[in-house]
Amino acid sequence: MQRQQAWRFGGDSDAEPSLGRMNASVPVPATGTWFRRMLAFVGPGYMVSVGYMDPGNWATDIAGGSQFGYTLLAVILLSNLMAIVLQALAARLGIATGRDLAQACRDHYPRPVSFVLWLVCEAAIIACDLAEVIGTAIALKLLFGIPLILGASITALDVFLILLLMRRGFRALEAFVIALLTVIFICFGIQITLAAPPVQAVLAGFLPSPEIVTNPAALYIAIGIIGATVMPHNLYLHSSIVQTRAYQRDKPGRKSALRFAVIDSTVALMLALFVNASILIMAATVFHASGRTEVQEIEQAYDLLTPLLGAGLASTLFAVALLASGLNSTVTATLAGQIVMEGFLRLRLPDWARRLVTRGIAIVPVVVVTALYGEQGTARLLVLSQVVLSMQLPFAVIPLVQFVSDRGKMGPLVIPLWLKLLSWAIAAVIVALNLKLLLDTILGA
Repeated sequence: MQRQQAWRFGGDSDAEPSLGRMNASVPVPATGTWFRRMLAFVGPGYMVSVGYMDPGNWATDIAGGSQFGYTLLAVILLSNLMAIVLQALAARLGIATGRDLAQACRDHYPRPVSFVLWLVCEAAIIACDLAEVIGTAIALKLLFGIPLILGASITALDVFLILLLMRRGFRALEAFVIALLTVIFICFGIQITLAAPPVQAVLAGFLPSPEIVTNPAALYIAIGIIGATVMPHNLYLHSSIVQTRAYQRDKPGRKSALRFAVIDSTVALMLALFVNASILIMAATVFHASGRTEVQEIEQAYDLLTPLLGAGLASTLFAVALLASGLNSTVTATLAGQIVMEGFLRLRLPDWARRLVTRGIAIVPVVVVTALYGEQGTARLLVLSQVVLSMQLPFAVIPLVQFVSDRGKMGPLVIPLWLKLLSWAIAAVIVALNLKLLLDTILGA
């Protein structure tokens, strides 16, 4: 029996708001210039973009650049374009219905289906958290010489940072995220300048190559890039945090909010494209071009940057950006975990408890793998976590596209036919790539 609740455009007056007291907590000016109103909506897109440049991306981008040169830039571009479309759909769902994606799944699907979707999403969050633990631990080792196992354990303390920020309000959370994103952007801007990649080769890399599909090793990394870029929990996150703005909850107010939210996320994701492309371009220019095609680990990249670029600053900037990336991802993953648990289960845990549970689950495999297989094992675990994320994408993308295509639920904000066709095409590409990877793995191709 289907648990379909009568939810529609505008939501229900008695429905529990997503994110509780943070819902509609950021004031939006009713009058004033377009730019002033736009500024009120700047923030959620940048929080979402964090997931598109977290430590998991670093591993897949470094491996892709060092092994295949600029070839996989086309995959990064494709992933980013897919992300822009999907995040716009997530924002549309939240603004049109007053529900986040987790709440929408809970109210639409039968209980067993909803429960499975919750489990899959939790697994995605754990895989993402795994990447953050590894990335932050590596950054602490590179900058301060802290052993990897101890660094992974220290990451559990970031719960206090999250609590402090959340108590200061949603704008404080956004300001922290944007400040660290600025650090990452500046670090990579300087590194790309130092690397001085050949412009023609870089531009050629943005054109699709048959090698991406025909070479199983390239496909494995390509799917890892998609998994690291288009992240399942980001769709749940965005559908919720766009509702933190206190826009008018009527038809004109929602349409205006959607325009500003899409501009915010599109601009922020273009920043993520620059960072991801920069990592791969740097790996291709510095490692692949010098014959170091075996570089797959973040630590290898750090050690080789200075001697190959001839600038001592290069490695330090790399590590600083990695630490900023890990800290930033911590904030958004915690928030996504809260949204998913409350949305699917209506279960509210204290912020500190939720954070310690998810971080604890992520720390254990990192410590075990490091102890058994050394630091090489954690590098493989990092890439594998991104492939796992990609395998879980259809379970978030398909419900999202289904909901935003439903006029009964979306009202005047239902997606037009061209966008519906494009959205289902993106879902089909994700499913096809995952099936290809699964078959190659099973058949040992």
